[in-house]
Amino acid sequence: QVQLVESGGGLVQFGGSLRLSCVASRSIYRSTMGWYRQAPGKQRELVATMMSDGTTNYADPVKGRFWISRENARNTVYLDMTNLKPEDTAVYFCTLQGIVDSYWGQGTQVTVSS
Repeated sequence: QVQLVESGGGLVQFGGSLRLSCVASRSIYRSTMGWYRQAPGKQRELVATMMSDGTTNYADPVKGRFWISRENARNTVYLDMTNLKPEDTAVYFCTLQGIVDSYWGQGTQVTVSS
């Protein structure tokens, strides 16, 4: 079983920034890594993904404000969030998609105050 541990969430003011980190218990070298989020009363939604070759994909609401990156040597994926808005408030989940398996982290809360 692969463990994904997120960190970096917290309370931030409107317009502020946060960096989320996710450390995997195995190599992420060949995996697609991603971030999803779930706001209260809403469905879980894609935030960003990064394939093993570096190809990225972002949801429209975060384009130009959030950036996903990875450090394979540390089995870590990051989500840099800038110009945060109250509507970004959610639990953020890290995902690992391997060739034949996929995993989710437990999530980290991000709250943006207006």
